[in-house]
Amino acid sequence: MTEKQTRQQALTEQQFLDEYDVNRYVRPSVSVDMLLFTVTDEERDNYRKLSDKALKILLIKRGVHPYQGEWALPGGFVSADESIDEAAIRVLKKETNVSEVYLEQLYTWGDIGRDPRARVISCSYMALIDCELYHIQAGEDAADAKWFHVQDQWIQKKTTVTEKGWVIEKWVELRIWNDEESATAKLKITKTVENGHSREQQEILESHNLAFDHAKMILYALERLRNKVDYTDIAFHLLPELFTLSELQQVFEVILGKELLAAAFRRKITDKVVETNQIRRNAGHRPSKLYKYNPNWNHEQ
Repeated sequence: MTEKQTRQQALTEQQFLDEYDVNRYVRPSVSVDMLLFTVTDEERDNYRKLSDKALKILLIKRGVHPYQGEWALPGGFVSADESIDEAAIRVLKKETNVSEVYLEQLYTWGDIGRDPRARVISCSYMALIDCELYHIQAGEDAADAKWFHVQDQWIQKKTTVTEKGWVIEKWVELRIWNDEESATAKLKITKTVENGHSREQQEILESHNLAFDHAKMILYALERLRNKVDYTDIAFHLLPELFTLSELQQVFEVILGKELLAAAFRRKITDKVVETNQIRRNAGHRPSKLYKYNPNWNHEQ
């Protein structure tokens, strides 16, 4: 046992805390970043068809340095007198005027150099909301706040076999746009598998008009959102109490980013919905049965 250990054992807990030097280690700042997604109707010219749906993300235009004038996720620093969850709720309200939403803690981002100001560790949160229920308003440090279409596309994939396993490299393009502005990023995802253990690394190759490492956060959140749609009730949060199966399928398709076969989809969601005795009759459409969410479906299936 060292002399230092012997001395510390002789101290009481309070004596140790009284002598402890809080400046012994560099203390990084902690921030929170929020990823708010919504699904909106995009009107079609043909009135006989349902409106297309689009997946969108809420971004703010930074009004101050760093990355002044670029788009970013709503975020801010955690105060010393609040928890990380409390900070997320406070910052979201301050930055966007959105409140009373369920925020799921997503991931903690701690790469060195991710913020040019200082060593900053960020805890990201995600929510899927109905944008019609909220009045978006930018905070005092933001120049604007808007919903953007968001889309990712894999552009290349390479698999290399190694002595201990394999390496999978994927290149992806992230596109974010609305009627007025756009942002893009290209990223490389590297998954290494050795001796049955895997690790994944994300690298931003290019980023235009998108601040910090938020391209990484958005890509990660899209993947999490797609995984959740199958085993949770998250898609039903974007629908009225009564809905058609075609409307439900559209929500699934826009979140998953692909078309689904109607017959296979209906078999898959059978236990999640309950058929009602009501029918929707709209001009230009065949009458459609209306369904509602079944809160008693088995989430573990």
